[in-house]
Amino acid sequence: MESLALKRSNFQGVWNIVRFNWHFFLLSFGICLLLLFGSTFFDGSIAFLFIFLSLSIFITSVVSLLVSYYVYDLSDLYELNAIPEIDFTIPLKLTNIHAGFDETSCIFEHKFINSELKVFDFYDPEKHTEVSIKRARRAYPPHKNNQVIQTNQIPLENASMDFHFNVLSAHEIRSEEERIQFFKEQTRTLKETGNIVVTEHLRDLPNFLAYTIGFFHFHSHQTWLNTFDNAGLKVKREIKTTPFISTFILVKK
Repeated sequence: MESLALKRSNFQGVWNIVRFNWHFFLLSFGICLLLLFGSTFFDGSIAFLFIFLSLSIFITSVVSLLVSYYVYDLSDLYELNAIPEIDFTIPLKLTNIHAGFDETSCIFEHKFINSELKVFDFYDPEKHTEVSIKRARRAYPPHKNNQVIQTNQIPLENASMDFHFNVLSAHEIRSEEERIQFFKEQTRTLKETGNIVVTEHLRDLPNFLAYTIGFFHFHSHQTWLNTFDNAGLKVKREIKTTPFISTFILVKK
């Protein structure tokens, strides 16, 4: 199968942001227009305030799209080149675990040419209610090896896998208890020499400046550390792919 990396357009990442979250951008645009229209009914400082708020909302939306373009289209986020633990030439057993929207399995299939890749989808419409995921699932068909799983039961033998990859997916598990159990399952099925890779935005200052209140959808650095610790994992390495993306390389304690 041809790699998805070879098919990606220059603006595929940011375009996906827009089309899967169009309701947010439509709402922002509508509020901007209402504020500009409202400013015509006032003079002086009140009119200036309405115009200022309208421009602020517009600029915030543009900045979020520019950051998304940088993160998803310009950076090497999906290339995994910054992770020294990976040797693409040797046979490995690995999983790619996603939350209903899978942009990476075809990329991994292309890069890990001698390895066995399993693709797991933990999306549960009863728990994970993000409308953007539903739109993404309609736009992108699942990988040929895609298997739907529960977060508390990964169908793998104990200590059988070299790598588990969680790329921009695990934050969709909002319950702390469920998230810990999810990583306990990954710990159970990981070889003693294996690694778990978790790539995420964080609820931190750079992501607040980029996405304002949208950063509340991400988990904090300390929340992730607590999750890993309670799942029997420790951070071997932490990599900043960009100022807005962190990758944790985890091993068993």
